[in-house]
Amino acid sequence: MIGRLNHVALAVPDLTEAAERYSTALGASVSEPQPLPEHGVTVVFVELDNTKIELLEPLGADSPIAAFLAKNPRGGMHHVCYEVSDIRAARDRLVASGARVLGDGEPKIGAHGKPVIFLHPSDLFGTLTELEEV
Repeated sequence: MIGRLNHVALAVPDLTEAAERYSTALGASVSEPQPLPEHGVTVVFVELDNTKIELLEPLGADSPIAAFLAKNPRGGMHHVCYEVSDIRAARDRLVASGARVLGDGEPKIGAHGKPVIFLHPSDLFGTLTELEEV
């Protein structure tokens, strides 16, 4: 059902500093910041040959990333994202197996302009998991 790893997301306290470090210290190609108010974050993508790293910064005090950073002030891994060909079929299969979809269960448009859902971390070994339709 799942395809390739689309990205690993890291919550960071300072998006500008994190993007600069990936660009300068690691020589990576980094996208421009993209605010996503519906998800409460601003993101940049670090482009790698085989996947991406998504750097997340809170967009407002109600952001889920703000709560994550309150517990992890230096930042850290927030979630992994896998590609699926049919997000609703994937969701239905996961729910039937006992997994919990966060929010109202309906896909929302993610940073790549494609439908995404998030699965409860407790259902996948403590890791928040995003599925993105490709």
